[in-house]
Amino acid sequence: MLKDLPHILVVDDDLRLRSLLSRYLRENGFAVSSACDADNARMFLSMYKFDMLIVDVMMPNESGVEFLQKLRQESDVPAMLLTAMGETQDRISGLEAGADDYLPKPFEPKELVLRINNILRRVPADKASADVLSLGDYSYNLSTKELRHKVSGIIHITPVEQQILNILGQKAGQIFTREKLAELLGAEQSPRSIDVQITRLRKKIESDSKNPRYLQTVRGKGYMLLTE
Repeated sequence: MLKDLPHILVVDDDLRLRSLLSRYLRENGFAVSSACDADNARMFLSMYKFDMLIVDVMMPNESGVEFLQKLRQESDVPAMLLTAMGETQDRISGLEAGADDYLPKPFEPKELVLRINNILRRVPADKASADVLSLGDYSYNLSTKELRHKVSGIIHITPVEQQILNILGQKAGQIFTREKLAELLGAEQSPRSIDVQITRLRKKIESDSKNPRYLQTVRGKGYMLLTE
């Protein structure tokens, strides 16, 4: 099933290479999302959980190395840098920024897949447990996007509700304004619709939705998710 496949984010400003690489990885057993630059990648990272990133170094506005340096302040998701620069100092800079591997272009696609699998095998087996949020009688898996009740089993939630839980859950305790949530969720959402979505979601994860314990309102600021 798709949800059981390793999820990789490809970050490259070259549309042709991004598309070819995404297709090849899908053909070799990975779920793939793609971003055109660092800002686009951060949007994906705020919404979904990834097993690995593949990042091009030479991107406009913010290089792959700069992006990875900032990312490492809050995430240890495995990452590989791709670049046409193959000099030793370039590789050192990439590794110092927090890259797990560094592959110069051009490269054999098969070698890329082998390197990805080697990195994923080194990820601790218990890492998956960190993907599960404990919400009292409920639990939410950031990777599979499943909400479960300890007695009733799987609880149906909409794709938008999944996105909200992923955004808030990956940064539990951090406040998100209605405007920021609407921006991350897409053009169809507005600050007012966020309030409606939060109300509906509370009815699914709170024992008392009028006095929420986990999906909290911070007066005058926005919403945040607290976990056990």
